[in-house]
Formats: sequence, structure tokens, C-alpha cells
Amino acid sequence: MMESTKDEQQLHDEAEELRKETADGAPELAEHDHIAELEKQLEEAKSKALYAAAETQNVRRRLEAEKEQASSYAAAGFARDMLAIKDHLDRALAAVGDELRADKTAAQFLAGIEATSRELEAVFQRNGVTRIKSVGEALDPHRHQAMLEIPSDQEPGTVVEEMQAGYTMKDRLLRPALVGVAKKPD
Repeated sequence: MMESTKDEQQLHDEAEELRKETADGAPELAEHDHIAELEKQLEEAKSKALYAAAETQNVRRRLEAEKEQASSYAAAGFARDMLAIKDHLDRALAAVGDELRADKTAAQFLAGIEATSRELEAVFQRNGVTRIKSVGEALDPHRHQAMLEIPSDQEPGTVVEEMQAGYTMKDRLLRPALVGVAKKPD
């Protein structure tokens, strides 16, 4: 089999040599070879142009996707910083007792804080920032951060307490919820 390939190569080389010798005496054969070479170069140029156009299209699509991602999540850092303000407002409101709520002056002050908290929630909602549901849910390491285990009658691994709310912005996690997870009673 190897000898057959060798013979074929030798025959091909001889034919090519004979062709070159006769091409000197036959201008139409030389012209044909020249046209064939030009057609080959044209095909290569077309192929390279198509490849370049496809590559350009891919780069354009990638840049558009990156631009969309960047603009969609540009406010994520700002929103994450605003979560601390929301936490402080919630803690302040949770700390107010019934006695202070009964005081007329304090009640007006509290109404202002509650209005501020509601407005902040509305701004979050308009910008795709949502609170992660935690209590009663199964622990999800992509959304929850377990801080402690609490003996409970609930199924082990179920979130039974939320120490700090977690939030997402559209489909991205801004901050995981800090939670207490159920474990079997001792």
C-alpha cells in the first residue's frame, strides 16, 4: 500500500514536471494556470472576508450584551449601599414601643420615618430590587447565609429566623439573607 502511494506521488511529480516543460511552448496552458491561480486567490480572499465579517458580527453581539449587562446592573453598588439605610430605618421602627407610638409628637415623627421607609421600598421595587423570602423556606446557599442552628420541630434545614433581610436586583444577588436554620431538638 505504501509503495502504491509512493508510485502515485512519483507519477504526479513527473506529470507536473512535464506540464511545466510544455507550458513554455503553449501560452494558453500558462494562461490557464495563471487564471487557476487567480481563482484560487479569489476564493481565499472571499473566505477571509466572510470570516472577518462573522468575527465582526460576533464582537458586535458580545459588546451589545456586555453593554446591556453593564447598564442593567450599574446601580447594583448604589442599591447595596442603600440597603444599610433600609436596615437602619427598619430597626428604628421595630424598636419603637406602644407607649412612644401613643405620644402625639412621637407619632408624627414615626409617621415620617415610616413614610421614608415606604418610599425607599417603592424606589427599590421600581429598580428591580426585591427582598428574598426566607422564613419557612428551605436553606438556599445561593440566597441565604446560615448564621446559627436553632432547635426546632420544623424540618432540619428550614429557615426559622431572619436576622438580616437579603435582597436581589433582577436576577443577581445583592446581599444574602442572614438566617437561623432549624435543627432537630437535642
